[in-house]
Amino acid sequence: MLHDTIEDTETSYNELAEQFGYEIADVVREVTDDKALPKAERKRLQIEHAPHLSQAAKLVKLADKIANLRDVADHPPSQWPLERRREYFDWAKRVVDGLRGTHARLEAAFDAAYARRP
Repeated sequence: MLHDTIEDTETSYNELAEQFGYEIADVVREVTDDKALPKAERKRLQIEHAPHLSQAAKLVKLADKIANLRDVADHPPSQWPLERRREYFDWAKRVVDGLRGTHARLEAAFDAAYARRP
């Protein structure tokens, strides 16, 4: 639930660490995108960095991608045309491909969500 906290709020790493401990704050920081970078660069870096994440960060990333695909499939953003939804699914798969071997059941859940690609 905290994975986007640093990225999407004014909460700092130190504030997160004070409330939840450094172990949790470190994982959140590890999966946080640098919003100062262009969106395309952030997306590219997620693909590139996925295989190098810690085990805990890989689990968070897998769960996030599963939830996101389910959301896009069940409640697509109204401003997202079909092509954008398909591109999102394909990009998420590229991220998760770099996480393979982390957790078989989560990977199966991702694959089931991906099978609903629009």
